[in-house]
Amino acid sequence: VPSKNLTKKQVDTIRDYTKRIAVEMGVRGLMNMQYAIEGDTVYVLEANPRASRTVPLVSKVCGINMVRIATDIITLPLTGRPSPVPALRERAVNHYGVKEAVVPFNMFPEVDPVLGPEMRSTGEVLGISPSFGEAYYKAQEATRTSLPSEGTVLLSVCDRDKPELVETARAFYSLGFKIIATGKSFEMIKEAGIPVERIFKMYEGRPNIADQIANGEIQLIINTPAGKDAVTDDSYIRKAAIKHRVPYITTMAAAKASAEGIRSVKENTHFGVKSLQAHHADISEL
Repeated sequence: VPSKNLTKKQVDTIRDYTKRIAVEMGVRGLMNMQYAIEGDTVYVLEANPRASRTVPLVSKVCGINMVRIATDIITLPLTGRPSPVPALRERAVNHYGVKEAVVPFNMFPEVDPVLGPEMRSTGEVLGISPSFGEAYYKAQEATRTSLPSEGTVLLSVCDRDKPELVETARAFYSLGFKIIATGKSFEMIKEAGIPVERIFKMYEGRPNIADQIANGEIQLIINTPAGKDAVTDDSYIRKAAIKHRVPYITTMAAAKASAEGIRSVKENTHFGVKSLQAHHADISEL
């Protein structure tokens, strides 16, 4: 928050859908909506007439006590107080808030740590900063998954994510990381003129990915799963990362955000301390 990659048209569509659904359902108070966007099409996944765990986090980022406002609306017939809604105004938030889920995969070392639609998180944390990269880095740090500032990055991504591979590799190389990659990922990065070393998958020989993870030779893993259509099972990479406490990333969006976060901490080694109240003071009404 605020949205970093959504277009104005998509945001306007989300607002329109949310308002229409809330009115149709007769919601008084808080409502939790979940959307998916493919191309320029916005899909409604869920509409739940209840609060979500995100409410207190968004309230902190935007400086709006959503629970108090919702409670006032719900209790209007009892209190007779005027509705707080007419007094609400659009706000310009001059900082970024990044929410990160805390998922206890380390408690289940034999489970493939790939996220799906099921609720698996046991908590959520929040990073706030004037820059997105710093906010993202703070959120990762709060989950006790600190991103490395140097070392070796393993890149092994599925065909679906290959179009974003070279850009991601170049970002980490520009940050001073050594790049190693598997198979087609290695070939693409090499053809782009980025220095890279090839590493074997487990079935290809030794030394392989599992060996280097166990030996502490890899500091960050970017491995996007191919899903049910995969010819080989790469889950051992992610399981090894958990066992040896190596930060791992399973989406290209998170890989790009991680590079931005690392760049932020390398350029500004001492993050400033700013209270929530000071952040709220910088928010202005439109």
